[in-house]
Amino acid sequence: MSRAITFLEVGPRDGLQNEKTLISTADKLELIRRSIAAGTRRIEVTSFVNPKRVPQMADAEAVCAGLPKDGGVSFIGLILNTRGAERAIATGALHELGAVCVSTDGFAIANQGQTSDESVGAAKAIVAMAQDAGLKGQATIGAAFGCPFEGEVSEDRVVAMAVALAEANPIEIGLADTIGVADPAHVSRLVRRVAAAVAPIPVRVHFHNTRGTGIANVWAAVEAGASVIDAALGGLGGCPFAPGAAGNVASEDVIYMLHRAGVQTGMDLQQLIESNHWLAGVMGRKLPGMVAQAPAFPKIVQE
Repeated sequence: MSRAITFLEVGPRDGLQNEKTLISTADKLELIRRSIAAGTRRIEVTSFVNPKRVPQMADAEAVCAGLPKDGGVSFIGLILNTRGAERAIATGALHELGAVCVSTDGFAIANQGQTSDESVGAAKAIVAMAQDAGLKGQATIGAAFGCPFEGEVSEDRVVAMAVALAEANPIEIGLADTIGVADPAHVSRLVRRVAAAVAPIPVRVHFHNTRGTGIANVWAAVEAGASVIDAALGGLGGCPFAPGAAGNVASEDVIYMLHRAGVQTGMDLQQLIESNHWLAGVMGRKLPGMVAQAPAFPKIVQE
């Protein structure tokens, strides 16, 4: 395969939001700096949510205040409601607002305190607020492959939500496997269907590796036409409102697989591996990602 995808680092937000030990603002900014040095040009840096519900994101404004002011990197804030959008816009540091809607009422109520249909309306409003502020708006469908409360999710429902979101003209529509239940066949079908339904709007994918299928799902999505891939350094992550949700696919694992398969990402794998080791020190434990724990391949021959 000879093609390119856009890599989107979500470690500073989704990687850290479910951690019990609070990570300092300085370490979050260092994680962002290291991601940029490794080649990332789109980074989800924080979320603007209720700090009582997600304490790890209580320093959203402080993170934004410390972001680099130039360098061609697009900084993204995750947004659940209009109040969060107002906070994000007021920082003056972000380039994109990432709105989220949820495929089922059960999860939408747990995550955002509203029904699934209401979450679609809120996401469209957030995209519009971003556009009105001169920013880009993107939208993600959470629990697109399965719900922690209601189980299986109809593919027709997800496609219909994507079509509704497309009316707001977001820069992309994301499909998130929030609890890591997707399989490659399901991913291939749904990405193809959504891509066809919302074309020419790009499709982005976001996978968790809860059941070990994350990397296979990334590959299925790329082959099915997804052009933007989310991942988190070290494979950290999880959702506070989704019981049993485990880490994201690891950035270094995704990049290793894509580079070996001839897919261009613009990323430096060695720098990601070094950043994995740094982050493991910050977290005080080994991280779930696999490539950073394995010997280098192919080996570098010293002459």
